Amino acid sequence: MTELRRVPDRWRDRWHRLDVTVRDLPLALALAGAAFVPFLREYGTQVGEVPARPFDGVAVLVVALQCLPLAVRRRWPAVCVALVSLGFVLSQVQGNHSFASNALGIALVSTGAHLAHHRRLAVAVLSVAYVGLAITLDRLTGAERVDEYVTFYLVMALAWGVGAWLRSTRAAEAERRLRVAEETRAAERTRIARELHDVVTHHVTAMVVQTEAARYLTASPDRLDETLTAVGDTGRLAISDLRNLLDVLDPGHEGPVRTQPDGGLGALVALVEQTRRAGQPVELTEHGEPPTTSGSAERAAHRVVQESLTNALKHAHGRPTAVTVRYDDREILVEVSTDGPGPRAGGRSRPGSASPGGSGRGLVGLHERVAALGGELSAQRSDDGGFVVLARIPTGGRR
Repeated sequence: MTELRRVPDRWRDRWHRLDVTVRDLPLALALAGAAFVPFLREYGTQVGEVPARPFDGVAVLVVALQCLPLAVRRRWPAVCVALVSLGFVLSQVQGNHSFASNALGIALVSTGAHLAHHRRLAVAVLSVAYVGLAITLDRLTGAERVDEYVTFYLVMALAWGVGAWLRSTRAAEAERRLRVAEETRAAERTRIARELHDVVTHHVTAMVVQTEAARYLTASPDRLDETLTAVGDTGRLAISDLRNLLDVLDPGHEGPVRTQPDGGLGALVALVEQTRRAGQPVELTEHGEPPTTSGSAERAAHRVVQESLTNALKHAHGRPTAVTVRYDDREILVEVSTDGPGPRAGGRSRPGSASPGGSGRGLVGLHERVAALGGELSAQRSDDGGFVVLARIPTGGRR
């Protein structure tokens, strides 16, 4: 059954790959063929009172001139409407009335839809040509049917208007698709930048702080070796996470990848330990039972802790930091607090040490990530001059 459904799709794809002139040719040939069917001759378009003449060789040429140009109605709309209009004028003046005269309406709709340049000029030329036709027919017949000529002109103007409406509709749809594509591209760039920030900033910040601390450990070879080992381990972890992120972003990558490089909430202990090795005293407290599987809420909670610890390393190095995570059936609550200035349990930052500055992108990304899950996040100063990050992240009832 699936194969049977695919057959029409394959034929449709092949048809759309053909040149537009080839695809328009069947309509031109069908309309020309219909002009030779005797009972359809009465259903043609006639303006004025010129009597019909027998169907002869001239009539065949007039039919061809009205119908065959429809094959180029989309490729060369101006040429099409000019030839079809000429054929229509000849058919009305000479009395070669046939079903082929209906091609004028099709040509006008197509020209209104596909003519890209000199549209007003085309309307003016066609209008002047029609006035000339009406005057000629009036002199040939003396019928003085002004109302008929005006009505026919309005009908043809409506045909052009339908084509113009189709053109504006397609242009609006193309603009909408372009806008959606640009918004999607911008959102994807923002997501990639956020992921890169999350993956890189924490590791690099820890490496910078550890390297700065190593400058003051030259008199203690054992502690210096431990610090440099921690720098190397952090660098290798950063490279691993970067490679994994690039694998996720690469559409041509084959093979399994981790959707969460840091391991979700299960890696909080390792994250805290890494921050401690960078010289930041951190205490982790967990209440409740962590989820057995890692979902969007768990990944967001991990990013909140990671970004908060990164900011503590940057702006409050050496000050005690407490991480509290509470789990329940409906949400995950995260609180990360860093003490303010004053006596510190972990000692003061060493003179001359430097911390990398922040761009603010991390907290903005956290707000967006948590809000997308229907949660709330706040980051503010505490009474003692420290900093507190609070996040409430719904889990959707997952356990």
